[in-house]
Amino acid sequence: MKSSERGAEVARNHSPSRKGTASETSTGDNARLIVGISGASGTVLGRRILELCRELPVETHLVISRAGEMTAAYETGDKRTDLAALADRHYAINDIGAAIASGSYRSHGMIIAPCSIKTMSEIATGVTGNLLTRAADVMLKERRPLVLMVREMPLHAGHLRNMLSLAELGAIIAPPVPAFYDRPRDIDEMVEQMAARALDLAGIDNPYLHRWQQEED
Repeated sequence: MKSSERGAEVARNHSPSRKGTASETSTGDNARLIVGISGASGTVLGRRILELCRELPVETHLVISRAGEMTAAYETGDKRTDLAALADRHYAINDIGAAIASGSYRSHGMIIAPCSIKTMSEIATGVTGNLLTRAADVMLKERRPLVLMVREMPLHAGHLRNMLSLAELGAIIAPPVPAFYDRPRDIDEMVEQMAARALDLAGIDNPYLHRWQQEED
């Protein structure tokens, strides 16, 4: 049985039914998670996070950059509407009046998957020129989890300085590095493990994450 199939079976047996309306807050039955997709390679990570959340009591709010739309179309064939259909709510990148741009709007946290160097740099410097980076800035100022799946290699000193600045501000820098202890059989299993790990880092428990377990003597 594939990893995705195992996870889906566990979710059906242990998770509540599909979430309710988007009016519920993170203090109610459902956690409210903001998912950002920027223009770095690896938009499949954002898609998989949205897919996993559909099996969890998690309400998703999606914002995609224009570069993210282009990369998704190139890498997976997904259109903006395809990804938006996986979320409870979605917003235009320039909709700076959207609910998620305000700190008074309750949310559990935010994951940007993947997170481009441009997006990361904007967040690190506080230059929030669109809804994606503004929502991330809100997470930092409200002391909520912000997980950045930064996708680039190799990294020069400027990249690393920005990452350090973000870590000091409270962000979680989580490059999409696969775990091999679970012996993934294909790319899909690797993607699912990384997506589940990002959810875990955001404080959202899920049955899709295969944890390392050391046997006791």
